Amino acid sequence: MEEARVGTWSEQINAAFVSEFSDLPSLTEATQIVIRLGLAALLGGVLGFERSQKGKAAGVRTHMLVAIGSAMFVLAPLQAGADPDGISRVIQGLVAGIGFLGAGTILKNGEHISDVKGLTTAAGIWLTAAIGMACGMGREASAVLSTFLALAILYGVPRLVEHFDRDAKEDRDDT
Repeated sequence: MEEARVGTWSEQINAAFVSEFSDLPSLTEATQIVIRLGLAALLGGVLGFERSQKGKAAGVRTHMLVAIGSAMFVLAPLQAGADPDGISRVIQGLVAGIGFLGAGTILKNGEHISDVKGLTTAAGIWLTAAIGMACGMGREASAVLSTFLALAILYGVPRLVEHFDRDAKEDRDDT
């Protein structure tokens, strides 16, 4: 009689475990989750790599975690069947909240506006959150495109500005 009760307890515990991990009912859904979260991590890591190459505090790990976290914040409600209004509120909260993380990267060292450091990193964290949200919502192509655009801006614009500054300096030196 005692063994029957133990078997019943183990069956109940097993059923509880199965129930708690039943949010991925099929291999297809599990694969979609892996793709969305994996892509969020990858794209966040790419942007973080650029920041770490420039010696910024918020680097690869920070950007990867922001992207995965953002993906999860929209993915979990979508899996739970949240309506569009609910998802909209999640996104609003995420956008506001990520601003505080970005604000932590901004430093003001003096009185002049050029003494502010970290604005690009803060904007990058903000964009990384948006990329993570796009991944979490299944908008992978949009996430990849925005990552490539961000990289073009982060790598290309400083070179372009440097080129124009050099030309302007040469013009001043000629006069």
